[in-house]
Amino acid sequence: SKFLSFQKNEVKEVRFMAKFLIRRFIYMIITIFLVFTATFFMLAAIPGNALTGKIAKLPESSQQRIMQKYGYDKPVGERYVVTLGNALHGDFGESIVNAGDTVQSILSERLPVTVRLNTQQIVFGVSIGIVLGVIAAMRRGTAVDYGILIFCMFMTSVPSLVIALIFQLTFAGSSGLGLPIIGWPSGDELWFGGWQYTILPTISGALFYVAGYARTTKIAMLDSIYQECTTTARAIGMSESEVVIHHVVRNSFIPIITYLPQTIAGVLSGSLFIERVFSIHGVGNYYVECISSRDMQMVLGFTVFYSCITVVAIFASDVLYGVVDPRIKITGDRR
Repeated sequence: SKFLSFQKNEVKEVRFMAKFLIRRFIYMIITIFLVFTATFFMLAAIPGNALTGKIAKLPESSQQRIMQKYGYDKPVGERYVVTLGNALHGDFGESIVNAGDTVQSILSERLPVTVRLNTQQIVFGVSIGIVLGVIAAMRRGTAVDYGILIFCMFMTSVPSLVIALIFQLTFAGSSGLGLPIIGWPSGDELWFGGWQYTILPTISGALFYVAGYARTTKIAMLDSIYQECTTTARAIGMSESEVVIHHVVRNSFIPIITYLPQTIAGVLSGSLFIERVFSIHGVGNYYVECISSRDMQMVLGFTVFYSCITVVAIFASDVLYGVVDPRIKITGDRR
C-alpha cells in the first residue's frame, strides 16, 4: 500500500508539473503576441519612417508604387493582419534602408559575433562574481567584505555604456597596452582568435554581472551558513572546509543556476550599446542603426526576437527552479 501511495504521489506531481509547464508556455505565447502587437501599433503611430525621406523627391506615381510595395498604402488594421500572418511564417519583411536585408539574413550573418561577445561576458562575469561572493561571505564584516560591497554598488550604479566609454578614453591614444578600442575578429578568427579585440568589450559588459552575481552568491551563502543541515554537519564533526564545500556552496548554487537563463537574456540585450560603442559588427549594433533610421520592419522583427529570448529565459528559470531545488514542489495552482 505504501508503494502504491508513493506511485500515486509521483504521478500526481508529474501531472502538476505538466500543467504548470503548459500554463507557462501559453503565457509565453501570449506575451510574445502582446509584444508584437504593441510594438507594431507604436511604430505605426510614429509620423513618417525611413521610406518617407527616400521618396520625397520622386514623382507622385513613383511614390505610390514604392508605398504599395512595402504595404504602406493599406490601412493600419489591414497592415497589422498581413504583418502578423507573415510573422507567423518568420517573415518580417525587407529592410527599407538596406535593400535585401531581412531579419533572418542579419541573424545568420551577425548573430555569431553577438554570441561570442555574450558568451565571454557571461563566463567572465559569472565566474568572477561567484568567486567574489564566496570571498565576501567567508570574510564577512572585514575590510575585504566592505571593499567588495562598495565595488558591487559602484558597478551596479554605473551603466555598461558609461564603462565602455571610459575604457575607450582610457585606452585610446598612446596607452602602450596595445588594446584596440574598435573592431571585432572576423573570418577564421571569428570564434577563437583576435582576443585583443574582445578584452575591452567583454569587461565593459561583464562588470555589471560580476557585481550582481557577487551579491547573489554572498546572500545565498550567508543564508546557507545558518541552515539546520549546516549546523548538523558541524555537530557531527565535519571540518569547516567540508561544511562549506558540501553544504554551504552547494545550496548557494540554487539561486545562481535559476538566475543564469535571465542573465543570458540580459547580456544579449545589454550588448546593444557595447557593440555600438566598440563598432562591433553584431546584431545589437544593427538593431540600434535600425532604430536610428526608423527602419520599421527591422525594428519590429528584432524587438520580437529579443522579447522571445527574454520570455524563453524566464520560462527556463521557472523550470530550473523546480528541478534544482528538491524542496520546491508544484502543487495545484501554487508553487
